[in-house]
This record gives sequence, structure tokens and C-alpha cells, in this order.
Amino acid sequence: MGLFRFHSLFGRTLATIALVSVGFQLLTLSVLAFYVLVPLGKRATDDLAAVMVHAMQRWERLPEQERPAFRKILKQNHDLTLVVTDTPLPDNTDFLPYFYFLRQALARRVGDEVRLKTSRDAKGNEWIWAEIPDYSQKLRLGFLRSRIGIQPPLALLLLFCAGTVLTFFTAALLARRLTIPLERVSHSARMIGKGSWPEPVREEGPEELQVLTQTFNRMSQQVKELLANRTLLLAGISHDLRTPLTQVQLALEMLPDEGGDAELMAGIKRDLATINRLISETMQISLELEKQEQVQTDITNVLDGIIQAARSGGKEIEWVGNGSCMRKLNPLALRRVVTNLLENAIRYGDAKPVKVELECDDSLLTIRIQDQGSGIPADQRESVFRPFYRLEKSRSTTTGGSGLGLAIVRQLADANDWEVNLQPAFRTGTVALITIPRME
Repeated sequence: MGLFRFHSLFGRTLATIALVSVGFQLLTLSVLAFYVLVPLGKRATDDLAAVMVHAMQRWERLPEQERPAFRKILKQNHDLTLVVTDTPLPDNTDFLPYFYFLRQALARRVGDEVRLKTSRDAKGNEWIWAEIPDYSQKLRLGFLRSRIGIQPPLALLLLFCAGTVLTFFTAALLARRLTIPLERVSHSARMIGKGSWPEPVREEGPEELQVLTQTFNRMSQQVKELLANRTLLLAGISHDLRTPLTQVQLALEMLPDEGGDAELMAGIKRDLATINRLISETMQISLELEKQEQVQTDITNVLDGIIQAARSGGKEIEWVGNGSCMRKLNPLALRRVVTNLLENAIRYGDAKPVKVELECDDSLLTIRIQDQGSGIPADQRESVFRPFYRLEKSRSTTTGGSGLGLAIVRQLADANDWEVNLQPAFRTGTVALITIPRME
């Protein structure tokens, strides 16, 4: 079973928990940023803008001889550098809310737009400069980029990434604990549907899942007992029906002169033979579905034996094989499936040759049985696999069988993980396609 499939219960549970958790995390980070980080950033930049504007205003009022001392004090106390220069610098383009808040704070205090510039010193350090207009000299007040220190967007991104990873891990663990018991029940149900009887599912997990598992185990045991009782019942009915039928047949054989009406006697015998065949085929649909041991089988030999038996009855069959083909499978089930399909092709092939082909490679085994009859309507190709289903025209009571042959084929194929499909032939007729994957 795959660990993650979106359409599985585990995948959808994981996605639901993860999406809700990530959404809540985004909401939390947004509230934190809007109501905490943004006000703090605005307050910090407003204080810095006040210092910068006050420093430039005082610089304008100071005598020339006191300005170097003031510049030194500004550097020591506030880590700000004031220079007088006309050298053009590029605009600062960093997408950082701190710089945006700083420009807004400076603009509010000077009443005009303030541009932030950027430069690098000889050591490669980045500097941020504020150019405030309307002063007698070209003043720039700057600070190192590293002075800011904090990086709220990066911090929020790291928190979001860490929270997302933790959320998915926790959601996966929680979803897995909830869905493992259900996956076991689902796996066992599929095996039962194919005719196998797995061990009872372990009863663990939350109380509701334990109750579900207990109920499923009890139900599977009841189904197993029911099928065993059905087989026993069918065997009893078969025996009870065949006993009087055998007596009737014996009595008919003992009548002198064919009972006075040879034609009527022949019809009665045909009807008795039909009843016996129906009883046998009804038993097959339960008895042959019993799980059989899989053994290494030469598919070519199995098909060759079936075809030779059909040819001995005067049927014309074209057999196309490709040498020995070994597979590990249930040979009795394969023999029954091919025999039933071949009998159908012969019965409804309008007395024309039937073609059997075998294709065998490393991964797939394909058997094609093609007749040249009138074919099966597209909307009824699946219906014919239902028990006792018969087509109105081509499967009449005169030429048709009991309606159980293809039902047995489909159930045996499903029980062994094979595929059986009916397809239209290129010109006329039907192709029965058996596909058997390699078992590891």
C-alpha cells in the first residue's frame, strides 16, 4: 500500500489537517506582524527619524569649529555618520519594511519626500544614507546596514517553514494512526472478495475503530461459514436431485420399444441431460472458486491439451503459440477459464474456425480466443458475465448454454487477479482476451 495517495482516506485526512493547521499558522503570523511587529517597526523608525532631523537642524546652527566635535558625538552616541557631499548615490531598493517606515517618518517630520541612498565602503560594508532637502549644504546622514540587525520578514518566513514542516509531520502521524486500521480492514475485504481468507484484522486504535474491526472480523467469519454451508447445501441438493433423475433415466432405458414414441423419448433424455448439466455447472461456480495452490505451470502444455481435446470432437481450431511459457498460477482455474471461453467460441462461432493465440513475455501473459460469429452488442459485453444472463438472439434456448459458463470465468479470474474481457474482432466475431500478470 502506498504511503500517500491523495484520494485515499490517509491522503485526504492528512491534507485536511495540514491545510487547517497551515491556515491557522498564517493567520497567527499575520496577526503577530500587523499588531506587534509593524507598530514596533514604526516606533523604532520614528525615533531614528527624530534623531536624524534634530541632528541636521543642530548642524545648521552650529559654528564651523564645533561641527567636528558634534559629528564625533553623533557617531558615539547614536552610531550615525553625517557627511557633506554632492557625490550621487543609487537609491536604496531593499524590500524591507524598516526602510519604508523610515522614509515615511522622515517625510512626516520635514514635510517633503526623503530618499534613502545606498553605498559600500572599502571593507564591503553597506551604508544607508538619508538625504534631507532644504538645507544650506548637501547633507547626508547615514548608518551601517548591519545596525538594523533584525530581519522580520526572514524571521516570519523561517517560522512559517518550520511550522509547516512540523504541521505536516504531526498531521501525517495523526492521520496514519487513524487510517492504518481502516487500511487493514480494506485490504482484508479485497482479499475476501477475491476468494482468500486472511487472518483476522488486529483490533487496535481508537474505540470506534476497534468496534469496526471486531464487527468486520465477525462478519468475515460468518461469510466464510455461510459459503461453506452453501457448498454443503448445494452438494446435498445435487445429490438429492440426481438420485431421482438417475432412477428416471434407468426407468426410461428399461422401457420396451422406446416407450412407444422414440421421438418423445429422445426429447425426455435430452431434457434430463440438460438438468444434469445445469446441476454440475451450478456446483462448479462454488466448488471451483475454492482457493487453490499456485504452482509453476507450462501454459503452452495446458492450452495444447485443451485444444487437442476440442479437435478430437471434430472442431477446427487454429493454435498459435510461442514455445514454452512458464508461470506460477492455479492450473485448474486456468483450464476451466480457457475451456469455457473456447466452448463459447465454438458454440457461437457459426461453425467457422476458432483461433487461439498465446503471447508470453517477462511481465504479462495474454491469451486470445477469437471466433467468427455474429458478435456481442457493445452494451451487453459485461452483462454476459452475470450468472444465467443470456442474449435474446444469439444465445437462444436452442443453441445456448445454461448462462453460467462466463459467470464462472469472471469469478475465477477475479479470484486469481486475472482480467477477462470480450472485445469485437476486426471484421466479425468476438475476441475473448485473458490477461495474467506475472506473480512475484
